Amino acid sequence: MPKNKFQEVIFTIIMVFFMVYAMICYNISLNIGGMSNEVFLSAFHELVIMGPIAFILDFFIVSKLAFMCAARMTDFRNSHPFSKILAISVASVAFMCPLMSLAATILFKNAGSQFVAVWLQTTAMNFPMAFFWQLIYAGPIVRFIFRHIFKENEATSLNT
Repeated sequence: MPKNKFQEVIFTIIMVFFMVYAMICYNISLNIGGMSNEVFLSAFHELVIMGPIAFILDFFIVSKLAFMCAARMTDFRNSHPFSKILAISVASVAFMCPLMSLAATILFKNAGSQFVAVWLQTTAMNFPMAFFWQLIYAGPIVRFIFRHIFKENEATSLNT
């Protein structure tokens, strides 16, 4: 896990890419009625917009809130490290999903007078996908990549 601000930035960038890209693919598939190869390319156009939004929200607001909520869910000092990771992941999705659904509703949905209803529906449709994608795929993949990028630092810190 990140040990300093630079590592936090790198971790957040990688997580944003995996989460936002997958969620954009999911939402495009919902909008067109199914998955197709074109979805993967189309998603990159939205990623340019939604990626920076997700980074700003996560890095400056949500990560701190998620950590505080996770600390209330589990005792970080006396519990297994997996409990900490799980609690932070659950709290992150709980905050990020409604916020990113709000951004998508504002930018892509043309909700008009039905704004609140469209935002709530978007959040409800996105939450199960975001939750399971984060816990089962994105989280483990990103932590694996991150560990391998900063392998040298972890080996050094273990010897000191």
